[in-house]
Amino acid sequence: MRNSVRTTLLAGLVAAGLVVTTVPASAGPARGTGGAPPASSAAAEPDTARMLAKKRPLLRRYARDTWRSFEAMVVPRTGLPTDNIGGALRPASRATYTSPTNIGAYLWSTVAARDAGLIGKREAKLRMSRTIRSVGRLVHHEPSGMFYNWYDPRTLAKLTTWPENGDPVKPFLSSVDNGWLATGLLVAARAEPRIRKQANAIRARMDFGCYYNGAEGQGGQIRGGFWDEDPHDGAAVTGDYCGMGGDVWYTGHHYGAFNTEPRMASYLGIAAGQIPRKHYFGTFRTFPPSCDWSWTETMPTGTWRTYEGVDVFEGALPYRDMKIVPTWGGSMFEALMVPLFVPEERWGKRSWGRNHPLYVRGQIEHGLDEARYGYWGFSPSNDPAGGYREYGVDALGLDGPGYTSDQERTTHEQPYGDCRESEPAPTEYGDGVVTPHASFLALRYAPGRALRNLAKLRRNFDAYGKGGFHDAIAVRSGQVSKRYLSLDQGMIMAALGNALTGDDLRRYAARGGLAKRVRPLMRQEVFSVSARTQVVEAR
Repeated sequence: MRNSVRTTLLAGLVAAGLVVTTVPASAGPARGTGGAPPASSAAAEPDTARMLAKKRPLLRRYARDTWRSFEAMVVPRTGLPTDNIGGALRPASRATYTSPTNIGAYLWSTVAARDAGLIGKREAKLRMSRTIRSVGRLVHHEPSGMFYNWYDPRTLAKLTTWPENGDPVKPFLSSVDNGWLATGLLVAARAEPRIRKQANAIRARMDFGCYYNGAEGQGGQIRGGFWDEDPHDGAAVTGDYCGMGGDVWYTGHHYGAFNTEPRMASYLGIAAGQIPRKHYFGTFRTFPPSCDWSWTETMPTGTWRTYEGVDVFEGALPYRDMKIVPTWGGSMFEALMVPLFVPEERWGKRSWGRNHPLYVRGQIEHGLDEARYGYWGFSPSNDPAGGYREYGVDALGLDGPGYTSDQERTTHEQPYGDCRESEPAPTEYGDGVVTPHASFLALRYAPGRALRNLAKLRRNFDAYGKGGFHDAIAVRSGQVSKRYLSLDQGMIMAALGNALTGDDLRRYAARGGLAKRVRPLMRQEVFSVSARTQVVEAR
């Protein structure tokens, strides 16, 4: 199953420091495989702003080189980025397809490059103007205002056959991909007044209520997307959620897990008044503890709370000495792509403010202490052996199979109360695959460890090229995927842009409707997370 931001799933830096807060232990001391490195992830980070000020020349170099990959990926005539490009950045190695997410990533990366001083204001404005003009010319689904998943960045044509093999492409409109395009348009409009009218006109017609099924659970959930032609998919459900004037074919699944990247589309829909407030509480933190849910990772702990009239099981999963609200698969970008733009840990101090640092810590401890790769940072990326694959930490995912951190797909079938017995825990892991964008996503929450991890990757592998860090490294075989992906480079540019500018991207994105309608919802919630020592962000 491929990452939902590249093909749809079926089934930042702050000016404040970090403080250490002691909270009750959830499961006793950390459980490693023995001989763990002395610098464990439970250690406190020094003051974040001071550390990164000292590292500013390095961060600027990373940003400059990463931006170079975007300059190479963009088709000059249309201003649209391709999905990916070869490590040498030759135009002939550009992919011949792109997606709404790629376009959004290029827009916010252009703003980040401008604000960090990598390009001038005039160049940034010209780049974004060209891109937005092309977006305005793309064929889209007019009743909903949404865009299709794949286009040719050279001709602007909607793809009907896949360029690499000629397979037919079904006309799909993804909720998560359109969420990231809308985010890019929002950032661009607020960062550059001279393109505001054009960018806002496109975004204003995008109705995220067209994905929202209010009948799913108490608070309603959004579908993965829809087709506007019969996909001949037995799981598809016909309907019209937003008064489009005719039925479309919705995916059989909803995005039911809360801590995943589709929540950005949910936030935008709530902010625009297209989706009701109660939807924020309509997805699962974990499923309730019941044998009905024993196909998931392991038995959660937690308590029931009521918000906005919705009963929410505030569940968390145990991992080592922590209790964490999981993502769906256990990957870094599911958890931490959204807070590149929305200050979740500030708005939700008792929820995201506690969970995000713990999630990073879980990824670090898996890589260094549990799997003993010597490196960490697991997220969907190019597969060094070819193709594209999900990577993550199985135990940090709600889904039973989860995403795995190595090529061998080493997993652990944990117990689920009396409903399912446990398999023996793995005694060793295989060829772990680390992606640099995961470390950049962690920069806000564990800056020292993130920068040290990246430095080790550069030092020990052929992991860095003309466009910055290559996409993925198999750390035991040494195999490197020497390609650059718009999505992954866009996450890196956003993280670095925030680090170098004191959170410009957050300031552009989070004011207005998000602050007015989403922030009060985050303030209400209390996650059932804990750890023996927990790193949290200070105001």
